[in-house]
Amino acid sequence: MKYCKKCVMPDTRPGIKFDEQGVCSACRAYENRKNVNYEERFEELKAICDKYRGGNGKGPDCAIAVSGGKDSHFQVHVMKELMGMNPILFTVEDNFTMTEAGKHNLRNISEEFGCEVISCKPNIKLQKKLMRLAFEKYGKPTWYVDRLIYTFPLNMAVRFNTPLLVYGENVSYEYGGADSKETYSAREIIGNGVASDISLEELLVDGVTEKDLYMTFPPAKEDLEKLDPIYLSYFVEWNSYKNYQFAKSRGFHDLTHEWDRSMMAENFDQVDSYAYLVHAWMKYPKFGHACATDYASRFIRYGMLKREEAIKLVKEKDHALDPKAVRDFCDFCGYTETEFWEIVDRFYNPDIFCTDEYGRKILKEPLK
Repeated sequence: MKYCKKCVMPDTRPGIKFDEQGVCSACRAYENRKNVNYEERFEELKAICDKYRGGNGKGPDCAIAVSGGKDSHFQVHVMKELMGMNPILFTVEDNFTMTEAGKHNLRNISEEFGCEVISCKPNIKLQKKLMRLAFEKYGKPTWYVDRLIYTFPLNMAVRFNTPLLVYGENVSYEYGGADSKETYSAREIIGNGVASDISLEELLVDGVTEKDLYMTFPPAKEDLEKLDPIYLSYFVEWNSYKNYQFAKSRGFHDLTHEWDRSMMAENFDQVDSYAYLVHAWMKYPKFGHACATDYASRFIRYGMLKREEAIKLVKEKDHALDPKAVRDFCDFCGYTETEFWEIVDRFYNPDIFCTDEYGRKILKEPLK
């Protein structure tokens, strides 16, 4: 494993690129912001909004894909309060045990900004079947929920006649990924890799039919072409921590005094539920990095951490999947914890991990 010379991201992150100086594409993308005129881009966003403003009669004139989190609060603020649009919000709930913060935040975003929220609660019976399939075969337990997070807003935007559909950041460009190109268009979001690599044939098991999966299909091509999905991060200087500070000023709750998560470098991201964090952590056995690396790298770019401080944080937290997340995951899926860890062990990449004298999986080339 090689690590970025500026942040702490390894070259095992899928799709990330390193240049000749040993710097990752995410750091270079962040550096490129100094060459961007965000005032001009903000005017571009206004022009896009003017194109669709009032275009749906008395109904909503744009849609926003939200989770209720810090970024969602910021997105709604920009579109409703700065752009003067009339948004409708689409969200997908994961059916896991919610935190008190998660319960509060989704309600707060509606109450604070005065927006309708259309929520999808997935088919729990189907979710359990597909979670077990995707976890045991791919180490991607929340594939079904993640797929709906992408397809549900697209399908609902078609139904509500809101061509302008707003997403937060372009993950591949901001943090490094295979589709790392700076673009305002989110038209290709369905193929970004998070929820696009399990074939239909593999999903039709244990009594699952195509009819059961209809919500996971994107709109027909002719309907999809009518939509204009955008990344807000193209038009504004995206910063997760600044979004968090803004969201707090508008009633967003983090996990302070509720849950000190062993695997996370912060208490304000992915705060909605317990079991979902298993998905976020499964990058660790496969690629040797997880949530703490993600945020430590961002904090370095934001000027909030020095690299040596980030290294200490990653070593302390990245490997440590939170036991509360494990318990909730096992309760939902019907695994014993022994069964859970036996499955996880199958995904440790032998090219980057070895076993120490205590039976623990450790990186062959740890961060230095």
